[in-house]
Amino acid sequence: MKVFKFGGASVKDAAGVQNLARIVRQQGMKSAVIVSAMGKTTNALEELVWAWIANERPTVDAKLTQVRAYHEGIMAGLTGDFSAVYQTLAGLESLTTSAPAGGTDEVYDQIVSLGEVLSTQIIAAHLQRAGIPTRWLDARQLVRTDVTFREGKVDWTETKKRIIDAVDKQQVSIIQGFIGQAADGRTTTLGREGSDYSAAIVAFCLNAESVTIWKDVPGVLNADPKWFDDTVLLQRITYQDAIELAYYGATVIHPKTIKPLQNKHIPLYVRSFIDTEAPGTMIGDIGQHLTTPSFIFKVNQLLISLHPTDFSFIAEDNLSRIFGRFAQAGVKINLMQNTAISFSVVVDNDQTRIKSLLDMLRQDFQVSYNDGLELITIRYYDQSTIDRVLVNKRLLLEQKSRYTVQLVVKEA
Repeated sequence: MKVFKFGGASVKDAAGVQNLARIVRQQGMKSAVIVSAMGKTTNALEELVWAWIANERPTVDAKLTQVRAYHEGIMAGLTGDFSAVYQTLAGLESLTTSAPAGGTDEVYDQIVSLGEVLSTQIIAAHLQRAGIPTRWLDARQLVRTDVTFREGKVDWTETKKRIIDAVDKQQVSIIQGFIGQAADGRTTTLGREGSDYSAAIVAFCLNAESVTIWKDVPGVLNADPKWFDDTVLLQRITYQDAIELAYYGATVIHPKTIKPLQNKHIPLYVRSFIDTEAPGTMIGDIGQHLTTPSFIFKVNQLLISLHPTDFSFIAEDNLSRIFGRFAQAGVKINLMQNTAISFSVVVDNDQTRIKSLLDMLRQDFQVSYNDGLELITIRYYDQSTIDRVLVNKRLLLEQKSRYTVQLVVKEA
């Protein structure tokens, strides 16, 4: 059995859904198909969450109208019984008429998860009308997690049992990416852009033949085309190189995706949903590591510098306290570096989390920071590649290992 994953860009309109149906008909009539929310729905639902929490009723109503109109526009270009979609939209609207219940992250998961529910309901209805044997499955009944909202940790034993029991390998199963459910029935999510990870979870549990991620790019490139004109397609990548690239922020693959596949030697293909005949990139058991330099850019970065107020060394006790604060705030560290009496980290400047983090850090440390930065990572670098990315940049911090260099820079 094959596992396919389609991201939001691939199903952003009716033509995209019809293209998905064509790919499934040609390449995977017996497959599990994992689908993200359509287009920019996740962003719209995030804005809805923040407005709902802030009790900004006009914005809530505007976002509800936007989400409904967008999905109705897609359905207008398709055929199928979309009654389940309208039930989900009505449930979303009803939910937001009362005050939010629970913490911010729990409220987030409750609302944002519905983007994937809507997309899969539309797609399943269209595939069924198109004559493709299809079953819609609810990932909230399949992927069991703990109660870490917005970053659910998978209970692999229970999840495997549920997926094996639910998936019929003789037809197409349509499953939401990104979402799961805790044992107490509350909805969780697996982390932003977590649908790739969902595909890996399903593949692992079913011992799938392969996983294919269908993207709007020809495969895994050595740099984001938004930043580089002359990018190179990486045709074959080892699991290790793929993990490293994802860890440092390569957006084409979610960081958690590779390990479950590596454990069972399941190959991962990244292919173009625009040019379906192109081979794309294959990630798997390959003997040779990459030789082409790869560039990863992360913008809107924050460089935080900490100094103990008692001038003590940055040793185990201080490090334990620092990492505890970051874990408590739910902020991931992209780079860290320390001296005897200072500790510096680079993080995404997530305004919903940074303020509380800085408040906690100030309890024990002198805190300073620089914002508006970029973090550039080069895998398999040389001096010429470093010089290339530093044009018109001011270098604030540099960290090198044998294969990787990371540069924190600001526009000159």
